[in-house]
Amino acid sequence: MPIVTIQVTREGSGPGRDSVTAEEKASLIAGVSQLLLDVLHKPLESTFVVIEEVETDNWGWGGLPALEYRKQRAASGK
Repeated sequence: MPIVTIQVTREGSGPGRDSVTAEEKASLIAGVSQLLLDVLHKPLESTFVVIEEVETDNWGWGGLPALEYRKQRAASGK
């Protein structure tokens, strides 16, 4: 029984969004489940997918909070 956890920041997938949409979550679940069926031959009904949305304050990157890291990258032109 595979269990897959997907973590995304709680900022949405486009401007003005503050979370991933229900349709996007459904697509992630379907896609990951199909991948496990195709690669590992795990039946869809035995695959569990958990999507966790993490506040950007709780997400770090490059030794910094994610938003600060992004600001520094933008300022440096990367």
